[in-house]
Amino acid sequence: MTTAETAETVAKGFQELYGAVPDGVWAAPGRVNLIGEYTDFNEGFVLPLALPHTAVAAVSPRADGVLRVHSADTGTPVTELRVDALAPRADTGWATYPAGVVWALRTAGHAVTGADLHLSSTVPTGAGLSSSAALEVVTALALNDLFGLGLTGPELARLAQRAENDFVGVPCGVMDQMASACCTAGHALHLDCRDLSTRQVPFDLAAQGLDLLVVDTRVKHVLGDGAYAERRAGCEEGARALGVSHLRDIRYAELPDALERLAERERRGEAPDDRVRRYVGHVVADDHRVEQVIALLDAGEVPAIGPLLTEGHASLRDALRISCEELDLVVESANAAGALGARMTGGGFGGSAVVLVRDADAGAVRAAVLDAFAAAGFTAPRVFSAIPSQGAHRIV
Repeated sequence: MTTAETAETVAKGFQELYGAVPDGVWAAPGRVNLIGEYTDFNEGFVLPLALPHTAVAAVSPRADGVLRVHSADTGTPVTELRVDALAPRADTGWATYPAGVVWALRTAGHAVTGADLHLSSTVPTGAGLSSSAALEVVTALALNDLFGLGLTGPELARLAQRAENDFVGVPCGVMDQMASACCTAGHALHLDCRDLSTRQVPFDLAAQGLDLLVVDTRVKHVLGDGAYAERRAGCEEGARALGVSHLRDIRYAELPDALERLAERERRGEAPDDRVRRYVGHVVADDHRVEQVIALLDAGEVPAIGPLLTEGHASLRDALRISCEELDLVVESANAAGALGARMTGGGFGGSAVVLVRDADAGAVRAAVLDAFAAAGFTAPRVFSAIPSQGAHRIV
């Protein structure tokens, strides 16, 4: 179903639920990150692109302080809340995401007085494709339009990030929300997570006879379970130990010295193990990989980014230790079948991988991955092409 078809269905569902035509319908996409993982909260660089998979919301404003939210996907009844009673970490299930956006807007001083929302999403959940950010951003954009708040895409992304950090309780960086809010079709988004400056980098795979496959392993990840937060805390500890505000401030040429300083800290017994040193090594190197990939894309040498993707996966697997058997199997089997490069994408512990292939090899690579999963006794993965798509926008 296309986004336009989903919008029509969601608008009809809204009318059936609430007895009135919605004031508008909006969409916000999920994303895949081409390169740059765990760099966003370190104020580094990332290179995501929006997917054609979207969260679609039909919305009307209210003036009575009531927030009603409903999902066509969950089979649960309408959740009704009071906007002046919204509190962080409240157990409201999936509705926590749109409710968190309302809370973030109101705590920032924006007069959001209630709304009716009906949503449906084609972004796979738990797949590392930012389904939660899509829900947050589509809610933020709709309320921005309906209440005339005048906020920019980056401002909406920051508020959506605050909803996820402070209301939901996941200490994510801003990449997912920025990708959903600010990507453009046919491009990857070069995002500086320090100042939110962006550049749209042309990413025309078809023109070069290439395809970027997304392989959803169907292994669900839960970033609120502590593992993600532990790695963030470790990165922050590394920055303090090296005397910088964020790991972004360690240049790649300075990395050997930085790692030796951390190793000396371990030898003195000031650190129990090499955990922080591994995290620092990954983040600084992945920032550098983003710069390398962008240089190759600017030069039109898209196939040459493949080895950097695979190199990035090895770092995520060995330094951050956030991969899993299924993700490693995607990378190994795809590369063995002729892929140009592959890596896991997203927060890890399951989710998805991206695989860069030549069009002529796409079928064989896809078959090899499916065969490898079958031989290992794993659930068959979902495989589809990542088409760089439009960011959040109003449909009706």
